[in-house]
Amino acid sequence: MSFAPVYGPQSRALILGSWPSPKSWEMGFYYGHPQNRFWPLLAALTGEPAPRREDVEAKRGIILRHGLALWDVLASCTIQGASDASIRDAVPEDIAALLARAPIRAVFCNGAQAHRLYVRYMQPVSGIPAARLPSTSPANAAWSLARLREAWGEALGPYLL
Repeated sequence: MSFAPVYGPQSRALILGSWPSPKSWEMGFYYGHPQNRFWPLLAALTGEPAPRREDVEAKRGIILRHGLALWDVLASCTIQGASDASIRDAVPEDIAALLARAPIRAVFCNGAQAHRLYVRYMQPVSGIPAARLPSTSPANAAWSLARLREAWGEALGPYLL
């Protein structure tokens, strides 16, 4: 099983990854690879200080204070390392259950594979089209933090509290 979703009563926008990386599993929380730009990016977009890598509560706080929710598309899968391209035996999370508990109005996918998986498994249930955002993964080195901030800020901006 993947990590539990992070959401609250003000969560209007859901950010979805595909599946936790080995570094995230080591940490026990989303986007745990030290070179992943997810947390520095969210800090920049929200005006929050960048959380320390091991400070899970600070990371949860950023999500919850700003009307966001965070989860992965898959509840389980077979994967080699952190390679999304190797995902097999995909089992999606129960998005209907999350939508029944949180007022989510928009979905954003962190990268192409998360978007493909969402469209295949979750969108038929949710009925919410998802915006595909450039991946914050270190493998997406073509996108600088500044470029990510521009793309993500334009998409997420209207939903941030």
